[in-house]
Amino acid sequence: MDTTDTTDATDAKTPPPTVWPTLAADDARGQLAYLTEVLGFVEVVAYTDDDGVVQHAELAWPAGGGIMMGQRRPGSDDRATPSGAFSAYVVVAEAAEVDAVAARVREDGRGEVVRPPHDTDYGSHDTAIRDPEGNNWQFGTYPGAPRP
Repeated sequence: MDTTDTTDATDAKTPPPTVWPTLAADDARGQLAYLTEVLGFVEVVAYTDDDGVVQHAELAWPAGGGIMMGQRRPGSDDRATPSGAFSAYVVVAEAAEVDAVAARVREDGRGEVVRPPHDTDYGSHDTAIRDPEGNNWQFGTYPGAPRP
């Protein structure tokens, strides 16, 4: 298997993820490109078979966390959310980052902005997008409630 390790997804301040949302893409190469080029994820590693099909990839969100994904193939349906059924909320630090994600999605044209940037009644600035595979992503400034 070929591996591509493009970055170290952890540093002294950001602990490595211990919960990994997973999805299976109909076009894993295309999905990897969209998630990195348009949404801002960082490809950490991609394992491919001899034909270049992505069997497993890990993408980091720069502020922490990440997802695992691979090509949808026979026998993989019970291991990951099928393409088009995945949804996630991604925390960004600044409202301008939310606006920038929405702008990149519009400019790129492969996905769509489902809900333009807006302020919520709980103090977040959010946008909702659908990627080319039909998965739903919400980007916002709400980091979740403080942990006890």
